Amino acid sequence: MSSPPSAALPAKTLLALRHVHFEDLGTLAPYFQQRGYAIEYVDVPIADLRTVDALSPHLMVVLGGPIGAFDEAVYPFVTDELALVKARLDAKAPMLGICLGAQLMARALGAQVAPLGVKEIGYAPVELTSAGEASPLAALDDVPVLHWHGDQFDIPPGATHLARTHIGENQAFSLGKHALGLQFHLEADAASIESWLVGHACELGGAGVNPVTLRADARANQARLAEAAPAVVGRWLDSLET
Repeated sequence: MSSPPSAALPAKTLLALRHVHFEDLGTLAPYFQQRGYAIEYVDVPIADLRTVDALSPHLMVVLGGPIGAFDEAVYPFVTDELALVKARLDAKAPMLGICLGAQLMARALGAQVAPLGVKEIGYAPVELTSAGEASPLAALDDVPVLHWHGDQFDIPPGATHLARTHIGENQAFSLGKHALGLQFHLEADAASIESWLVGHACELGGAGVNPVTLRADARANQARLAEAAPAVVGRWLDSLET
């Protein structure tokens, strides 16, 4: 008598903390799904973050947004979000932070986050440190990524500095294998860049950035970035499994 078929294994879970709807997982979403992750978004500004279990997801991704990691006096949810991020980091549970997400991670780890003094907006490669060249970020060698920020984190105590630009010295860090913080966007999808241009129209106008140029650059760099982004994340995920 043959044994009954075994039940399918449950998918791995990915919890993405989202601040504005159009800054999502972008081109990385299908790659995470290919890796077996079931994706769930939490829209941070309207969610009750005190009910979110920081430790149950296999992976947490903290996405970008147009506020500061130190803005809890104006946006009180930042306090609860920082507590979530800190709990996850304290448990050494896998976490990826992008832009604001990386700034929140840095602050939760005891590093300063402060205005850069200038807006860094546009497509340009990052310069990898020697540690960055030996990290998953090696796949970004000479690949233009999307920069869109006016704040910068310090490298947290015990973390490794991975990348810089001539405008912002601190563009990426890792802490052990479990935490990766990226100041820049490697997930941005040219197919949805119009939402970014409209959603951040006031910021672009204030910074003197032409949406026409940014739109053209998004299209010109999409193929390379869409190939490099899953390579970076894939190498990082592989390192978690070794």
